[in-house]
Amino acid sequence: MTAKPNRRSFFQSAAACCVGAALPGALSSVASGSRPILRNGSPKFKFSLAAYSYRSLLKKKNAKDEKEAKLKLSDFIDDCAKMQLEGTELTSYYFPDPVTPEYLRALKQQCFRLGLDVSGTAVGNDFGHPPGEERDRQIHALKKWIDHAEILGAPVIRVFAGHVKKDIAPEMAHKLMVSGLEECCDYAGRHGVHLALENHGGPTSTATGLLGFVSDVQSPWFGVNLDTGNFHTEDIYGDLAKVAAHAINVQVKVVVSGPNRVKQPADFPRIAKILRNVNYRGYIVLEYEESEDPRTTCPPYIEQLRKAFA
Repeated sequence: MTAKPNRRSFFQSAAACCVGAALPGALSSVASGSRPILRNGSPKFKFSLAAYSYRSLLKKKNAKDEKEAKLKLSDFIDDCAKMQLEGTELTSYYFPDPVTPEYLRALKQQCFRLGLDVSGTAVGNDFGHPPGEERDRQIHALKKWIDHAEILGAPVIRVFAGHVKKDIAPEMAHKLMVSGLEECCDYAGRHGVHLALENHGGPTSTATGLLGFVSDVQSPWFGVNLDTGNFHTEDIYGDLAKVAAHAINVQVKVVVSGPNRVKQPADFPRIAKILRNVNYRGYIVLEYEESEDPRTTCPPYIEQLRKAFA
């Protein structure tokens, strides 16, 4: 049995990789993961809703009071069917603890009978931790959700890179995150599940940062979860366009905000044009994060998206 690397051996190995990457010609070969996704046919869009949109109504698995929840995931799925969506995104935060195979199969059956795909699921991992107990826990948790996704029939899991930890240089943190993503992509591929990295602050807060992971993570089961509301730059739509060709899942927010964080309505037709230009074929997932009641506010936004992407 191969011994699991400790903190020191990991950093030594990662440092060697850094040196190798700096050698002349080391960047001459383009990794398969860094190439845009080639898709046959014309652009095709299907629509889904993230359970995170109902976060004010659903019970988080670590909440102690069951009365906090006004709805169950099964109610959310019913609402997705009422909105005539093609899919439903079942965010991991709102599953009971523990998650049982029986519960997963029941949700899968409900979705099938309502004509819904489980378009994906989402986790809140952090691979910025150095080798040790917490890193092992993060990796184990994602692998467990890969198992859950396989039962649900979910083809993709939205994942994060993580946060740079104190006393760890950004370059080393990047290596840690890439290593964690590659290990989990290897596991995910054996279960027929993709991992989609979201532009979610920290090292992925810019198009350049996100593309660094696209270039470095070596797996055909890896891609981008393009969140249209998470670039807070001077050229939000330009940055979305830079990474759109690598998207395997798209989450659309109803607002965008630049460096000053002043919210403006998202330009759905412009987002649609960006995705058409890269021949995107897949799900457009509404992830509603504003304060109004999602049960009354999401349906009109779904219709706006359908019109913009028609």
